[in-house]
Amino acid sequence: MLRQVLHAGLRTSFHALGRFVAGHPVFFASAPVLLSILLGASFSRYRVEEDVESMLAPKHSLAKIEGNLVDSLFPVNRSKHSLYSDLQTPGRYGRVIVTTRKGSVLDPVHLDTILQLHRRIYKMQVTVPATGFNSFNYSFSYLCLPDDKNICIIDDIIRSMEDIQSARNSNRSVPVLRYPITQLADGRQAYIGHQLGGVQGWGPSGVVRGPGSGAKGEGVRSARALQLTYYLQARGGLMDRVASQWEKAFCAELHHFAALHPKLGLYPSASSSLRTDFQFSSVLSRRPLLASLGMCGVLAVLCCSMRDCVRSKPWLGLLALLSITLSGLTAAGILNLTGATYNSTYLGIPFVMLGHGLFGSFEMLSSWRRTREDQHVKERVASVFEDVMLRFSGSTMLHLMTLGLAASPLTNMEAVRLFCRTAALAVTISYVYMLSFYSSCLVFTGYLETGYRHGCFCRRVPKPDRLDSKPAWYRCLMYTRYQDETQATNTSNTDSHLLLGCMRRCYGDWITNTYVKPFVVLLYLVYISFGLMGFLQVTQGSDPSALVAMDTATVLYTRAQQRYFSSYSPVIGFYIYESAPYWNATVQRDLLEYAKGFQRISWLEAYLNYLSEHNQSTSQPRENFTHTLRHSFLREPQFAHFADDIIFAERGQGEEPDVAASRIFLVAKTTENKREEMSVLLDTLRRLSLTSRVRFLIFNPSFVYLDRYAAAVSSPLRHSLLAVLFLLGLSSLAVVEPLVSVWLGLTLLSVQFGVLGFMTLWGVELDCMSVLCLISALGHSADCSGPLLCGFASGRGESRTRWVRVALERHGVPSLQTLICYSAALVPVGSVRSNLTHTLFRCLTLTAGCSALHTLAFLPTLLTFLPPSKSRGHRPGEGQRQEVECVEMNDSTRVVDQITTV
Repeated sequence: MLRQVLHAGLRTSFHALGRFVAGHPVFFASAPVLLSILLGASFSRYRVEEDVESMLAPKHSLAKIEGNLVDSLFPVNRSKHSLYSDLQTPGRYGRVIVTTRKGSVLDPVHLDTILQLHRRIYKMQVTVPATGFNSFNYSFSYLCLPDDKNICIIDDIIRSMEDIQSARNSNRSVPVLRYPITQLADGRQAYIGHQLGGVQGWGPSGVVRGPGSGAKGEGVRSARALQLTYYLQARGGLMDRVASQWEKAFCAELHHFAALHPKLGLYPSASSSLRTDFQFSSVLSRRPLLASLGMCGVLAVLCCSMRDCVRSKPWLGLLALLSITLSGLTAAGILNLTGATYNSTYLGIPFVMLGHGLFGSFEMLSSWRRTREDQHVKERVASVFEDVMLRFSGSTMLHLMTLGLAASPLTNMEAVRLFCRTAALAVTISYVYMLSFYSSCLVFTGYLETGYRHGCFCRRVPKPDRLDSKPAWYRCLMYTRYQDETQATNTSNTDSHLLLGCMRRCYGDWITNTYVKPFVVLLYLVYISFGLMGFLQVTQGSDPSALVAMDTATVLYTRAQQRYFSSYSPVIGFYIYESAPYWNATVQRDLLEYAKGFQRISWLEAYLNYLSEHNQSTSQPRENFTHTLRHSFLREPQFAHFADDIIFAERGQGEEPDVAASRIFLVAKTTENKREEMSVLLDTLRRLSLTSRVRFLIFNPSFVYLDRYAAAVSSPLRHSLLAVLFLLGLSSLAVVEPLVSVWLGLTLLSVQFGVLGFMTLWGVELDCMSVLCLISALGHSADCSGPLLCGFASGRGESRTRWVRVALERHGVPSLQTLICYSAALVPVGSVRSNLTHTLFRCLTLTAGCSALHTLAFLPTLLTFLPPSKSRGHRPGEGQRQEVECVEMNDSTRVVDQITTV
C-alpha cells in the first residue's frame, strides 16, 4: 500500500511538472542556454593540475609519513658527497639514459662523447626572465647541490669515466671498474648499479657473464646503457622558475645532441616530465572528442528518424547532444569559478554524461510515440513525464550515489575523488537540463507534429490528394500518414520506425523462442567463465607511466629503464630513526643480518671492518665507540662521505654525543617483475620492523605509489557497489518492487564482474582510470537494465513471454539506440596515442557491451522462466487487449476527435 501511494504521488508530481514545463517552453529552453553562456565565460580561470604525483598516489599512506620523517632527518640539501635515487626523485632534477646502438658506452669513442655531453650540460645556461634589464644567466653550477667543497655533486660514474679517459690519454693502465659497487680514486666505495645498465662482467678465470648477472665487485667488460642525473636546488619561487626553465633547456639540449650523434640513443626525463606527459593526453584528445560528438550526432539523428516525415524527430537527436553539451559547459564553468583544476582523467566525464543523457532522451521519445495523438501537446508531455521521469530519476540517483560515495573522504585516491566529484556535478546538471531544455524542445517538436509540419524542414506537409501531382522524390520526402488514411490504432503509428519494427516483428519473438533460450543460457555461462578467468588474473597498475600519452619522454625513459636497469631495485634507504646501542654486539649482529643478501653501502659495516683492521674490538663502551667513530673513522678520506649518513645528538658537557639517527643504503636483486617484488619487499621489511629491537623504517620515493595502492584503488569501487545495493534494498521497501531491486542488483554485479574480468583479459590493469570506468559502469548498466525490469514487473496477467516482448519494445529500443550512439562516440577515442585513453576506450567499450548483452539477451531470456510471476495480483480481463472500432471526424487538416466503441 505504501509503495502504491508513493508511486501515485510521484507520478502525479511528475505529471504536474510536465504540464508546467510544457506551459512555459520558451523559458525552459532559453534559461539553460543563457546560464551555460554566462558560466562558459569563466574559462579565463582555467587551471591545470600541477601536482600529478600526489593525485596518482594514495593520499593517506604510511609511506608518505615515512617520507616526511626521512626528509626531516636527511634532507636532500644536507647531502654533501653523493646522492642515491631512482625513477622518482623529490625536487627538481634532470635525468638522461644514454644507450649505444653498437658496442659499449665505455668504448673510447662513446665515452668521450658522453663526457662531452656532460660538459655541455654543465655549461648550459638559461636566462630568467627571458627579456628585460633584470635578466640573469643561470648555469648548472649555480643551481646544483654543492658538496662540502662547494663543488656540484655529480654521479660517481662520471668520476670513474673521467679517470678512465685520463688513463687512456696518458697511456696508463685503465683502472678497473667494478659492478655494482666500485671503488673510486679517493678510496671510497660507490654503488653504480643505477648508473650502468646492460652490464657484462668478467667472471672467474676470465669467463664473460651475461647482462645483469654481475656479482658484487666483479669487473665490468661492457655496458649498453648509462644513466646520469643532475640534481637542482629549488629554494623559493624564483629558483623554482629558474629550475623549471633549466629542465626545459636540458631536454631541448639532449634532443639537439641526439640529432648530432645518431650512434647514441638519448632518453631524457625531468621532474616535470610526468606532469607534462600526463596532461598531454587531453591535448591529443581534442580532435577525437569533436569527431566523437559528430559521429554520435549523425547516428542520434538517424535513430530519431522515421519514414513518416511528420512523426520523425531528427532534430531531437541533435538537441539531446546539445543538452548534454550545455550541461558539461555549465559544470565546467562552476568548476572554474570555484577554483578547481583539470586533469586528464576528466576525459571520461563526457562519456558518463553521454550514456546517461542519451538513454533519458531516447526513453522520453519512445514514451512520446506511445501517447495518443489526439491529445494536446501539454497532456502528451505530461504523460511522458509521468511515464519516464520516475525511472530516469531513479537511475540518476544511482549515478549520484555511486559517484558521491567515491568522492567522499573515504576515498584514499585523489584522482578518483576529484573525478567522481566532478562527474556527480555534471550528471546532476545534465538531469536538470534534460527536465528543462530537452523537454521544452520536445514541446516545440510536438507542436510541429500537431500542425503536420515536416520534422526536419518544418514545412507543412500537403494532403495526399495534393501530393499525387508531385514528383516521386517529393512524395517520398513528404510522406506521412494522415488519420483519415487508415483504420489502424495508435499502436501502428510507430511501425515506420526501423529499430522498433525489427524489435517487434523479429528480435522479440526470436530471443524468447524456446529453442533459442538454451543457447542464451549457455552463452551466459561462457560469459561468467571468461569473466572468472580474468577476475583471477587481475593485476595492479601502480606505475604512473601507464597513464601518460604514448611516445612521450616518460614512456620512452621508462622502457629504457626497464630494459637496461631492471637487474637491481631502486636504492632503498634503511633509516634507524631512534638512538640505538650500536656498540652492543647483539645490535650489530641484528643490523648486519637485516642487510644480509642486499648490495649495500653501510657505514656500520665499514666501521666494524675498520675496527677489525686496526685490531680493535667491535664491542666497546659507548664513549670509546663514538669517539673512534667521530675522530678517526669519519676523518679518513675514503670514509668521510659516511658523515652524511649519521646524525649525532649532543649530551652533557664533556661527554661524547649519541648517534641519534643513521641510514644505510640497500639494493635488492630483482627480475622482470620489479614492482611486484618491491611491494613484497616493502611488506616483508615492515613486518620485520615491528619485531626488531632497533627502530627502523625503509623508504624510497617509489614506495609512495606502491603502499596500500590496491586498497586505495579498489575501496571506492567496493564502497560504491555496497552503496548501490543498500539503496536498492532500501527502495524496495517503499518505491520499487522487491524483485526488481533483486534483479537489478544481480545485474549490476554481473556486469561489474564481466567488465572487470574481460578488461583483465584485454590487458588492462587495475589502476585509477580503470576503477573510474568501473564506478561509472554501475550507473550505465542501471540505465540500460532498470527500465526493462520495471516494465516487465509492472505487467500483470498473460504470459511471461508476452511481457518480455512488451518490455523489449518499450525499453529495449532506447537501450539499443543508446548503444549505437555511445559505441560510435567511443571509436575516435580508441585512436588516440595515449595509455590513458586506451584504458578508457577498452573499459567503456566493455561496459557498453556487457550492459547491452544483459539488457537485450540475458535478462529477456531469464525473465521468461524465473520470478517475478505474472499471475500474481491478476484480475480477470486486466491486461487483455481490447478490440477497438474507431470512428473519426476530421477537418481539412487534422483529426479533431476520436470516438471509440468497445
